[in-house]
Amino acid sequence: MKNESNHLRRILVITLVLSIAADLLYWFLVGPHVPPGTMTTSAHDDQIDFNILMVIALPVLIGVWVFMGYTIANWSSKRANVAEPKGGPAARSNMKAQVLWITITTVVVLFLAGFGIVELIIGNGSGGGEGPNPVWEPAGAAQAETAALTSAASWAPGKVLVVQVIAQQWKFTYRYPQFGGFETQQLILPNNTTIAFNVTSLDVIHSFWAYQLEVKADANPQENNVAFTTTKQLGNFTVRCSELCGIWHGAMFDYGKVETPTNFSSWAATTESANAANTADLPAFAWTYVPDANGAAGGFYPDGTVTPYSSVEVYGAKQAAS
Repeated sequence: MKNESNHLRRILVITLVLSIAADLLYWFLVGPHVPPGTMTTSAHDDQIDFNILMVIALPVLIGVWVFMGYTIANWSSKRANVAEPKGGPAARSNMKAQVLWITITTVVVLFLAGFGIVELIIGNGSGGGEGPNPVWEPAGAAQAETAALTSAASWAPGKVLVVQVIAQQWKFTYRYPQFGGFETQQLILPNNTTIAFNVTSLDVIHSFWAYQLEVKADANPQENNVAFTTTKQLGNFTVRCSELCGIWHGAMFDYGKVETPTNFSSWAATTESANAANTADLPAFAWTYVPDANGAAGGFYPDGTVTPYSSVEVYGAKQAAS
């Protein structure tokens, strides 16, 4: 019995020492470089979450390796001088080991469940789409989205910026309702700003995935899927479609940029002015749009007539009198 206790003590001590060393090396040397980085609050929080999971997982992995190595070194057939060493009934009915294992795994699972829920609430959905009625919203988001539907909508540094992401085969376009509702294929964002991405589709199901921002929201036709994040670093990021959407799905990507609030305001005002004529031909800003089969190849730009998709609604700008 004493000899068994000594073996267990050695295994635990070796596991503890190696686990502490591995966790410290990982946290300080590897952790800061784990994707998706720290460009936004959701990216930073998810990086920390992943690192915490790794710090929990490493001792489990090391414990298994130590036990296997110790077993081979001390109880192999050569060392035990038996053809087929066995643990015996005591190894199969050790209540202490069973209770300890069940207790540890239960505590870890319950901790991770609670930790995950708290992170979702604090992170306002952790950069994931929450549908048209988000459960968790940052301060000022509801007011900004309500104002976005009015012609009086505007943006200033410190306010929530509403960006509509419109997906279609096979590109993304972006609409800025707080700057006259202009639409562009450039996704430019101000730094140190909470962004409310409102994601929808004009045709099939797509998925808006801004990897470095740690924002991912499905783009479904006739649905508005809202995701939040707050920018924290200047720089470029990549946008991809992460939902198989047709033959050119793999080519459906573009790039965005986080600018200073001053540079962003200048760019937005200039783009709004330059696109004024095109914006006048767009449908009025709304959270979703129904494509017009009689428009430009059945696409986004309608001809102002009642379409087969609806017997009561008119989409887009009215045709000019000839």
